[in-house]
Amino acid sequence: MAEKGTPRRARVRRTTTILGSRIARLIFASNMAGLAVLIIGAMVLNEMRAGFVASKKQDLEAQAQIFSSLLSDDATTPEPGLNPDAARQTLQRLNLPERVRARIFTPDGELVGDSYYLSERVDVSALPPLSEPGFLARTGRDLSEWSSSAFDFFSPRRSSEALRTQSFEEEFKVAALGGQAASQRFSDRGSRVISVSMPVQRVSAVVGVLVLEASDIDEIIRAERVALVPFIGVAVLMAFFTSVMLTLGIARPLRRLSLAADRIRSGASDRIDVPLLTQRTDEIGDLATSIQSMTEALLERIEANEQFAADVAHELKNPLTSIRSAVETLERVKDPDAALRLRQVIASDVKRLDRLITDISNASRLEAEMTRLPSEQIDIARFVRDIVRTYEGIGDGESAVHVSFTDATMGARLIVRGREGPLGQVLRNLIDNARSFSPGGSTVDVRLEQTNEGPRTIARLTVEDSGPGVPPDKLETIFNRFYTDRPKGTAFGNNSGLGLSIVKQIIATHRGKVWAENRTEAGAKFTVDLPAI
Repeated sequence: MAEKGTPRRARVRRTTTILGSRIARLIFASNMAGLAVLIIGAMVLNEMRAGFVASKKQDLEAQAQIFSSLLSDDATTPEPGLNPDAARQTLQRLNLPERVRARIFTPDGELVGDSYYLSERVDVSALPPLSEPGFLARTGRDLSEWSSSAFDFFSPRRSSEALRTQSFEEEFKVAALGGQAASQRFSDRGSRVISVSMPVQRVSAVVGVLVLEASDIDEIIRAERVALVPFIGVAVLMAFFTSVMLTLGIARPLRRLSLAADRIRSGASDRIDVPLLTQRTDEIGDLATSIQSMTEALLERIEANEQFAADVAHELKNPLTSIRSAVETLERVKDPDAALRLRQVIASDVKRLDRLITDISNASRLEAEMTRLPSEQIDIARFVRDIVRTYEGIGDGESAVHVSFTDATMGARLIVRGREGPLGQVLRNLIDNARSFSPGGSTVDVRLEQTNEGPRTIARLTVEDSGPGVPPDKLETIFNRFYTDRPKGTAFGNNSGLGLSIVKQIIATHRGKVWAENRTEAGAKFTVDLPAI
């Protein structure tokens, strides 16, 4: 079938790698931005917490050493031993911070004095009733322990600054043996405690253990969490902004394409009208352009099929009308000669119908065969020579029309990529068309030569006859479907008018060209150009 419309300029496709995709880069950047904000904020706050815990530990160790020296001087006896009353008085005189608690134990673990009981700061809030920690307290403790262990992997610290998590009994045992121990743990109420245990010695004997505990860590952590809120807010806003941008840039255009396709499917529209999407320079623009081109091609194909069906109905109606009229007339005719002429008309129309149906069937199957048959490399000179040889011996005598082949490529081996079946049909249609117009005893000349079209090599095939030629105003019309304007004297009913239309369609699918012109002396000349490899 003949081509319609003008060829659309092929759009250059961009690279399909991940980093080469603008949409992929946008998705990666938007998702990583919010995550980076949270990671940076968490790492910064984790370093602040680690530095604070290490500083608090060193501060408690310094205070414990001073208080231990005071207790060794003021609260020990020469035996050696620990004077409980003197120890409590010394503990009471210590100027401890509000959230620091000091306790003195004997080496056996017996409590001698507690700063919370001995100082004047004891109040109801400082001595809450004992109870099991609640769910929130336990959950907060577990999350704090998990986050500490998780971020310790990313931000390792020196072993001298690390603070172990151990029980009071384990820490006390180290100090009772003369060592110095520090640890962090959670109290029964779920609060974090930093503890330092220091032995109280008389000469070299351990007479007691001083324990300093700081319980203000939870307040610092809460302050850190408050400081994390701006980072979280920025991350949330950035995630929301990028989500909106992705929705507007990807999801919404895809939705528009989907709705446009649905409108075409339902028959509400016959075109995909998305000009803003086709102007985009990313994959969405490529997709919109491809869908629009595909839809236009399908619509052109549908219109061509509708026109083809209308042409078929018209061409079949003519011989059928003639046959019906001849049959009706034959029933009333008494003259034998007139009846014979009517039967000849009927036979001629039946022959024409048979030719029409055969050619219509071939034309309808052509498109499916063109997409189904694989392309291959064809030696065009050998291919044309083999087809021309099939016409040798057809019709002997003076009235026969002969076919000759001339290879003007001077031995050049021209290779054409195509399908042998359709290309063979092109050559046979052109030769048969030339033979049908040529007078008896003449020759149809088939010639192959090599030419160039810019940098491309072209295999040019010409078929020349000695017939009456083509009217100048019909040189393009003859490639239309069912064109059968034949000169007087030529056989009627032997042509359906589809041969040259099929030729043009096949050559177009092989990226070639075909045209007709009249020879100077007499006859017509059909030229086919095919790109050669």
